[in-house]
Amino acid sequence: MERVVIIGAGQAAAQAITTLRAEGFSGSITLVGDEPWLPYQRPPLSKSYLEGTFEQERLFLKPEAFYAEARCELMLGVSATKIDRAHKRLGLADSRSVSYDKLLIATGSRVRKIKLPGSELPGVHYLRGIDDVDRLRAAFGSGRRLAIVGAGYIGLEVAAAARKLGLGVTVFEALDRVMARAVSPIVSEVYARVHREAGVDLLLNTGIEGFSGKDRVDGVHAGGKSQFFDVVLVAVGIVPNCELAINAGLACDDGIVVDSFCTSVTDPSIFAAGDCTRHHGRDGNQVRLECVQNAIDQARHAAMAMAGKPAPYSEVPWFWSDQYDLKLQIAGLAWAGDRMVVRGDPAARKFSVFHLREGRVAAVEAINSPSEYLVGRKLIADCAAVEPERLTDINIPMKSVV
Repeated sequence: MERVVIIGAGQAAAQAITTLRAEGFSGSITLVGDEPWLPYQRPPLSKSYLEGTFEQERLFLKPEAFYAEARCELMLGVSATKIDRAHKRLGLADSRSVSYDKLLIATGSRVRKIKLPGSELPGVHYLRGIDDVDRLRAAFGSGRRLAIVGAGYIGLEVAAAARKLGLGVTVFEALDRVMARAVSPIVSEVYARVHREAGVDLLLNTGIEGFSGKDRVDGVHAGGKSQFFDVVLVAVGIVPNCELAINAGLACDDGIVVDSFCTSVTDPSIFAAGDCTRHHGRDGNQVRLECVQNAIDQARHAAMAMAGKPAPYSEVPWFWSDQYDLKLQIAGLAWAGDRMVVRGDPAARKFSVFHLREGRVAAVEAINSPSEYLVGRKLIADCAAVEPERLTDINIPMKSVV
C-alpha cells in the first residue's frame, strides 16, 4: 500500500487530504503537525478572532471526524526533524519515525523576529497562530496603549481590531507608506487616511531602535524618542520554513523550488505547497507567494500529482484584507513599470486600480468593489487587452469593458 506523509497541519494539508481521497488515492495518509491543533485557517486570527467575534471552533477547516473518514492518521503536537531521502523516512522530535513513498512538505512560514535592545521582554508579541492571538487578546483592554511595529497586512488588521476594542494604537513603519510591498501608492494613501481617521497614530519613515522595560516591555524607542506602551506587537513579515528541505539537500531559494506539478526539482517523490515554496509564476518569473489561494491550489495540484493525475499549476494569485469597512481584494502580481488605471473614486472608499502591462490586465486592486475584482481576475486569467479609457468609465458595466 502506497504511503503519503504530509508535514505541516495547515490549509495546504487539509486541501491535500481532501484532494487525495477525491482523486481515488487508496493508500495511507499520515499528517504530522508541530501544533496541537487540527488544521485551521489563519486569516481570521488578526481580524474577527482577535476581536472576539469569531469562535475558535469556526477556525478549524475540517472536524476531527473528517480525518477519521479520510483514513488519515494524525500526529499532532510533534515536530518533524529530519527527512531521510535515501530510506524515505521522516524523523520526529519524539524519536519516532514515519516511512513514506511520497512526501508533501507544507510547513508554511513563521514570523520574522527582530533583534533589538529589549525585544525579548515579556509583552512583546508576534502573531502567527491561535496561541499567539490568545496571548495578545489577553493583554488587550480598553484604554490600554498598543504599539505595532510594521504597517503591513497583519499590523494594520490588528490596528483596526484594536481600535474597535478601545485601545490606543500607534503604528511604526520604517518605509514611507503603508503596505508598501503589497499595494500601489494610491491604495496606501487611502488606507493611511482611514487609519488616521479612526484614531491610529501612524508614524511613517520611523524605524524602531529598541524597547524599554524591566520585567516586561513598557515603551518603544523610535525616531530618537521614547513613548510609553502597555503592549507591543511586532509584524514585520514572515520567513518560509525550509530548513527540513535544505538539510535534506532539496533545491531551495527563499522557498523549496518546485516544478509546475508542485514536485521538488530535486526529488520526484517529494512535493511541496504553500508559503514554503518557490515556483514559476504565470509571467515566467520565479515567485514565492504568501497567501491562502496559493496554499490551497498548490496542495490540490500536488495531491493530484501524487494520485497519478498530474495537472500543471498556473492559477491567478489572489489576496485580501479586511480593515474597518474596507475590503481589499487583489488579483495578479503588479510590476513597478505597469501602467496604473483608476476606476471609481478613492475618496468614496469604493474604487479599483488596474495594472496594465503591454495593454493587458496584469493585476487589479479592488476596494469595496467586488465586481471589478471578479472581472479583473478573469481578465488576468485570459491575458485580456483592455483600453484604459473603458476601464476608467464607470458608466460602462465592468463585465462589458472588453
